[in-house]
Formats: sequence, C-alpha cells, structure tokens
Amino acid sequence: MTPTTIGLAMFAAMLLAMALRVPIAAAMFIPGALGYWALSGEAALLNQIKGSAVARLTVYDLSVIPLFLLMGQFATQGGLSAALFRAAAAWIGHIRGGLGMAAVLASGAFGAVCGSSVATSATITQVAYPEMKAHGWHGRLSTATLATGGTLGILIPPSVPLVVYAILTEQNIAKLFAAAVLPGLLAMLGYLVVLALLARRHPDMAPASQRVPLRERWSLLWAIWPIVGIFVVVFGGIYGGVFSPTEGAAVGAVGTLLAGLLQRELTVSKIVTALLGCAETSALVFMIFLGADMMNASLALTGMPAAVADWVGGLAVPPWLIVAAVMLLYVALGCVMDELSMLLLTIPVIFPAVMGLDLFGLVGQEKAIWFGILVLMTVSVGMIVPPVGLNVYVVNSLARDVPMAETYRGVLPFLLWDALRMLLLLAFPLLALGLVRALY
Repeated sequence: MTPTTIGLAMFAAMLLAMALRVPIAAAMFIPGALGYWALSGEAALLNQIKGSAVARLTVYDLSVIPLFLLMGQFATQGGLSAALFRAAAAWIGHIRGGLGMAAVLASGAFGAVCGSSVATSATITQVAYPEMKAHGWHGRLSTATLATGGTLGILIPPSVPLVVYAILTEQNIAKLFAAAVLPGLLAMLGYLVVLALLARRHPDMAPASQRVPLRERWSLLWAIWPIVGIFVVVFGGIYGGVFSPTEGAAVGAVGTLLAGLLQRELTVSKIVTALLGCAETSALVFMIFLGADMMNASLALTGMPAAVADWVGGLAVPPWLIVAAVMLLYVALGCVMDELSMLLLTIPVIFPAVMGLDLFGLVGQEKAIWFGILVLMTVSVGMIVPPVGLNVYVVNSLARDVPMAETYRGVLPFLLWDALRMLLLLAFPLLALGLVRALY
C-alpha cells in the first residue's frame, strides 16, 4: 500500500470508529498507531508513543487548560451561575422573551469564567429551565435557547478551544482572547434579537414573568459582584501585562474559590466535587491530545498535510471560497466530533494551507488570529447543528420532557443568525482584528 492509501484508510477508520461511538481519543489513537506501524515499523511506533506522551504532557502552556476548567468548576459549585440567571431575570424577565434573554446573558457571563460550551449549557440549563417551564415557556423554544446560549462558552474568553488553537499554531493567547471579544458579543446580541422577534411572533411560547421590585433587583445585581471582579482582575491583568494567561487562569481559579467560600456556597464536599470534575475533564482533554498527536504523526509520515497545502494553493478559485469550504467542513465534522478533537486533528493539516492563501491582504499573525476566530465560531455552530449537536444532547438530557426533534426545530432561527455572522466575519476581518489592533 502507498503512504497516501494508508493515510486515507486511517482517516476512514477513525470516522467509522467515531460513528460507532468509540471514545474519540481511542478512535484517533488506534488507527493512527496502526498506520504508523505500517509505515515505520514496531520500534519506531513504540519510540513515537513514548516521546509524544512526554512531549505533550510537559508543555507548560497547556497548564492553562486545567486551571480555567477549575475556575469553571468552582463557579458552578459556588452558585455563581444561579446568581447570574437570577439577576438577569430580575431585570429583564418581565419583558416579552425576557427569561430566554436572561438565560443567554447568563450563559455569556458564565462562559467568561468557564471556557466550556458543554459546561455552560449544562449549568445554565439546570438553573434556568425549571424557571422557564414554571412560567409557561414552550419546551421547544426554552431548550433551543439554552443549547444555543451554551455555545457562548466557546466564543467568549477564556475559551479552552481557543487556547488549544493558540498552542497548535504558536499564537499569542492574549491576542486571540482579545480578537474573540467582539465576535462573542455579536453572537450574544444576535441571539437576543432572535429571541425578541420570536417572542413577538409567538407570544404564547415565551410569556413574560412578573416585574420584580426595584430594591430586589439591585440586591440580586449586587450578588454577582464576584463574577465582575474576577473578570476585571483576570482579563485586566492579562491585557495590562501584569501576568500571563496561565497566571491569570490561576488567579481566576483562586478568585472563584474565595468567592464561593465568602458567600458560604462552597462546602468541603462541593470543593471535592469541583476538583474531581476538573481532574476528569482534564484527563479527557489530554487523552484527546495524545490520540490526535498519534494520528497527526502518522498523517505527517504519509505526506498528506504537505500534499493538501500544495493542492489548496494550486486551486484556481478565490481564496475566500476555500476558507468558506473549510468552514463547511467543520460544520460537517461537528456531526461526529467534539470541538477539541476537530481542532487537534485538522489544524495541523489545514492551517499551513490557509496561511499560504492571499486573504484580504492579511499577513502573518493577523491572518492566523482571524482564521482562528473564524474556526472557533464555526465550531460553536457545530455544537447545535442537527443531526448531532452536542449541546442539544446535553440540554435534552436535563429537559427530558422535550423531544430532541423539537429542540432541533427550535434552534433553526438561531442558526440563521449564526450563518449571517459567519459571513460577516468572513467578509470583514476587522470584526476580529479591530480590538487586537487597538490594544497591541
């Protein structure tokens, strides 16, 4: 067999394993290991496994991932998510569609201290869905809103997938965080507009709640001061050059721990739960790293990444059309893969090809940052696209009284906005690069 044939066979075996629900790390590692053995022999394979594991697990920059995950766990166990939703619902719940808007705003704010789409969806759903159901919200719209709002956990910094992209492409994490701010806010504001339009068209699906007295509103708003303070300290310190993103993640984790203790929400058992949750998620992430490293090392031996870059560079089509095709590829891969797996597997192959294209006159770091935000936005859309959509599965596992088909129907209006903003970012790179240029 030729190296190219082996490479295609590995990729096909990986996709088949994922479709059969084999754990993603194993679905990448096993075909990759078999391919490496076929190409280089047993001794080379064993040496690669030993060397890649040590190299990957001793990267200092990767320590930012468990630290941000720990910050999210402390925020969840410390009741910060519930405080966010209660405050938002108190201020805007009385307007038509207000509870859904409150859930979206809470998802955006919680995503700023969590960094995970799935965790954001699960946490906000547990708080918001019972309230929405009690106030007569239709199951289709409420679950669709919660699944869509959860995608903000990917877009709004800190974002674990964005950190992974920065490490894979050797880009500045702080600059990528800055580039994600405006697209993340654009996504959140668009979701609010979609909710307002849906509530106006179908008032029976999104009834308003009772107006909360002004004194109680201010009291609930005061209760979220820890989140505001943590966000200001962490990101102010990062952008102000006081500490690195890794140090900022550590400060954020300590800050959420102290906030939970001061508010008497974090008990010993909840702290243990947070630590175990962080350990389990971190182990999952790093196992995916090792699986993707094995697959990418085997693909490198086949010469496929270089061949893909040469083929893309030789296409007689506009460069922006190639990037649009890459975006469609990520949406399709979202049917069988999570966001980290997609990035780890595809970026080593696709990134060099995209960097060789002439895109709006962008060069070097600016092109890499813009493409990273574009990929991040597309990956977030894949979290709610039928027929899989991981966020939809998470929300429906908590809202079992709503059929999954109903939730998929409900996310369609939000997907229309997602498609529009992806086109806007594709056509106007300044949406991602404006803040980066202003700060740096």
